Amino acid sequence: MKVLLTGATGFLGWRTLEVLADDPRISTIVATGRTLKNTHQVKHEKVTYILGDLENISFVKELVKDVDYIIHAAALSSPWGKREWFEKANIQTQQNLIKVAQENKIKNFVFISTPSIYFEFKDKFNVKEDDTLPKTLINAYAETKRKAEIVLANSGLTHVILRPRAIIGRGDTVIMPRLIRAFDEGRLKIIGNGKNIADLTSVENVANAILLALVAKDKALNETYNITNDEPVVLWDAITNVLTQLGKKAPEKKLPYKLVKTIATLLELKASLTNKKEPPLTKYGVGTLAKSLTMDISKAKQLLGYNPKVTTQEAINEFVNWYRSNGKQ
Repeated sequence: MKVLLTGATGFLGWRTLEVLADDPRISTIVATGRTLKNTHQVKHEKVTYILGDLENISFVKELVKDVDYIIHAAALSSPWGKREWFEKANIQTQQNLIKVAQENKIKNFVFISTPSIYFEFKDKFNVKEDDTLPKTLINAYAETKRKAEIVLANSGLTHVILRPRAIIGRGDTVIMPRLIRAFDEGRLKIIGNGKNIADLTSVENVANAILLALVAKDKALNETYNITNDEPVVLWDAITNVLTQLGKKAPEKKLPYKLVKTIATLLELKASLTNKKEPPLTKYGVGTLAKSLTMDISKAKQLLGYNPKVTTQEAINEFVNWYRSNGKQ
């Protein structure tokens, strides 16, 4: 198997690359991203890095010419930004990859999407892949990822779509570091009652799910799958766990959800009017910290044979050890 992995220089891509390189069924991996840090580089005889921009169709043709499988993990995944940024990063790149995949008769196209498309400002439990989606998705990221799903599903390509939830573990540069930074800056407060439930997912489990999707057969193909640890936790307990291991006193003060959401709405309005960077609070960020969201993964278990092996506590410990080893505390 000759595989192209996009987003290979990011958190999920890096850890997925490690799993792919160790699989004897895979002979060649073309790994692409925009920039490559030494700490995120996988040095293996199967792996060749080719850095560039997926918005450039000529570059995409060069990437795909010698592969027969594609894993598309690259994305702009910020909760904030101009719509055109997300359309270019999440839709145009998808269209480019699909066009070239069709020309090259790619055998399977694995797309990493997002469960952000399920999000509403209310508690949701055991969400299934085919549950009715909100009429209006929460932000441009969710909207463009959903559009990218539809483009792929209608392309005629053999494909698998994965929706992994809240990925954590060694190398996490997004979820836990954001929360730690907010704590260090005195901005992290419990929003609501602090009892909301969430799925956190080990990056190793997600990487293994990607491998299962890549080699999927028959009924497992041309389907969409939720991916989690299948182990919902009280979100603020998990946050407290991380902070305590790092020697930090977890927040105890609780703020009313409606008040914080209103503040976030005003901050977003100000930022959009002044063309400023992401505000310190976004409505989506407030919602994810205050509302429950859990997902049903029975479909992935039955059709893909997915079985999460790394527990949430193990993933948290893995992150803390990695964070410390990188000189952070």
